[in-house]
Amino acid sequence: MPVTKTTKRRPQQNERKRIINKKRILEMRKLVKEANTLIAAKDTEAVEKMMPQIYKAIDKAAKVGIIKKNTAARKKSRMMKKISSTKSNSKES
Repeated sequence: MPVTKTTKRRPQQNERKRIINKKRILEMRKLVKEANTLIAAKDTEAVEKMMPQIYKAIDKAAKVGIIKKNTAARKKSRMMKKISSTKSNSKES
């Protein structure tokens, strides 16, 4: 059993943080998934308008420690790579 006040509050704090972290990661995944759907539909303009939101969600997750810094950089890089490859493919056609 917890003895001090701090150790009694700790589970509540952990639960609050778990909920916030879950919300952040779900938001990030939702935006990335939506962008991938738009990329598959070759709607690069809509994806480019979404990029600031996606970057913000990824950077926020990395800042708080939900994902690592390199993982965030990798996600952003791959997203831009997909967009640019879709653009170049649509120009060739």
